[in-house]
Amino acid sequence: MAFAALWCRNRCRRRCAISNQEVAALLEDIADLLEVKNENQFRVRAYREAARTIGGMTEDVLKLWEEGRLREIPGVGPSIASKIDEFLRTGRLQYYEELRAQTPVGFTQLLSVPGLGPRRAEILRQKLGVTTLAQLEEALREHRVRGLPGFGEKVEENLLREIERLPQRQRRLLLGVALPAAEEVISLLRGHPAVARISEAGSIRRRVETIGDIDILVASDRPLEVMDAFTTLPIVKETLAKGPTKSSVLTKSNLQIDLRVVRIQEYGSALQYFTGSKSHNIALRDIAIAKGYKLSEYGLFEADTGRVIAQETEDQIYLALGLEPIPPELRENRGELEAAARRELPDLVQLSDICGDLQVHSDWSDGHNSVEEMARAAKDLGLEYIAMTDHSQGLGVAGGLTPERVVEQGALIRDLNRRLAPFRILHGAEVDIRADGSLDYDDTVLRQLDYICISVHNAFGQSRERMTQRVAKALQHPLVHALNHPTGRLIGRRRGYDLDLEEIIRVAAEHGKALEINAQPDRLDLDDVWARRAKEAGVPLVISTDAHELGHLDFMRYGVFVARRGWAEKGDVLNTRSLKSLEAWLHQRRKAA
Repeated sequence: MAFAALWCRNRCRRRCAISNQEVAALLEDIADLLEVKNENQFRVRAYREAARTIGGMTEDVLKLWEEGRLREIPGVGPSIASKIDEFLRTGRLQYYEELRAQTPVGFTQLLSVPGLGPRRAEILRQKLGVTTLAQLEEALREHRVRGLPGFGEKVEENLLREIERLPQRQRRLLLGVALPAAEEVISLLRGHPAVARISEAGSIRRRVETIGDIDILVASDRPLEVMDAFTTLPIVKETLAKGPTKSSVLTKSNLQIDLRVVRIQEYGSALQYFTGSKSHNIALRDIAIAKGYKLSEYGLFEADTGRVIAQETEDQIYLALGLEPIPPELRENRGELEAAARRELPDLVQLSDICGDLQVHSDWSDGHNSVEEMARAAKDLGLEYIAMTDHSQGLGVAGGLTPERVVEQGALIRDLNRRLAPFRILHGAEVDIRADGSLDYDDTVLRQLDYICISVHNAFGQSRERMTQRVAKALQHPLVHALNHPTGRLIGRRRGYDLDLEEIIRVAAEHGKALEINAQPDRLDLDDVWARRAKEAGVPLVISTDAHELGHLDFMRYGVFVARRGWAEKGDVLNTRSLKSLEAWLHQRRKAA
């Protein structure tokens, strides 16, 4: 379970190192255990809601606890607050340990099998002694399940198929993998005469950084034709399920894609419902109930008469509930409903607002293309400028530039700028932050550059205090403009180094520095939660591709997705400025230095 794994890994930490994620994982595990026990669903939901809120907070839950403010956290009532208090005081929670003791080891894994809820799982435990996935698979293959009440031969076959597909289902995909796959299906189906409207749905439409299921929604009055077209697409390797309203396929890239067909008049309400998030939808449904309505995937209706209020478009539904239409990226129940009621939703930044890319690499260090090739590709994309930020000398494995080569590259860039005008290449560098917080170039080299961004590329294992001091010291250097990929994470492969981001944001705000959203799909660093915190603190954001080859320049949209999920507007992002405006900003900081 999530918390058990986290606590095992961190069991040697001091209490003060307990993170929001560990508290959230504990509450999520409690919800799982209560569901196994078939407890009241309101209790289960309360724990899940509290877990979601705490996991998404930028403020340290430990700080709130020390200040006696746990009850101020949305969804944290007296009971949950007391359990968080016990955990933070002692590093243990007796209630959680009691629940685990009452539940057979591995039993909660059974709930990960689609079609096997708590009630059926309990029947398996009582009748067959099944408490693990391995035992369940054995029982299914031996046909011992079909005779149990509520199962049958068909259920047995379906459960066995779901277990076989479980590794693929449990694998979360990077948005950069899932979105192109969905877009390919949409492109192939959009022109079909039976398809009236089509869109991705679920977490992929909210642009969440990792995706579980790839969901696509179609509006049609000829659903069987749509299903025939979907299951026979050239990219399909295998049809996993086919029905009149929902089908699933496995692509030749071994990606599962689910498609659902709804009636044309219900498309808006279905798209809103299946986009989610679950928490957003629950809160929106509560608003509808308070106004005397019923809200479902089929539409918004008067509760008493059943009269249709809205269903054709999402905007109609939000407006009928007295809300501004809410962009999909914001639908996480993080204050967007309240802002929509006040007509105070942000005017989110768009890809078309981006004027330049402020982290680009060439074959002078570890890139694959020349400076000119990268510049011409960026120009062809409609950008006004890029910053050529090859690595500094200390990163030998990346072919970092010596001071002499910095001078040589500067001469090349000046020549290219004459030939490519009005497009502009800013001569920059990605400068390493050494272990002691000093920079990899001295000021003599730094003053030759137009744009200076800094990064941590080594000594990741420093303590939280030392890493924070290191990055803060470097960020305060008067010639530095921005901090790249602030946590150093690689999604699913490497956790970020231990860093007090609240302190880093404070330092950036105080000294007029920018923080990067790195648009590489396996980085997306800052994430959406911290990007919003930076925005709220008045820290400029930079959305950069960190491109090391021509194709990487297309990653810009993923960084924009993060910024939008972080509530960022055009004015919050430094590289939405025109070249003239950006150069004025850079000159102002150089003058101050």
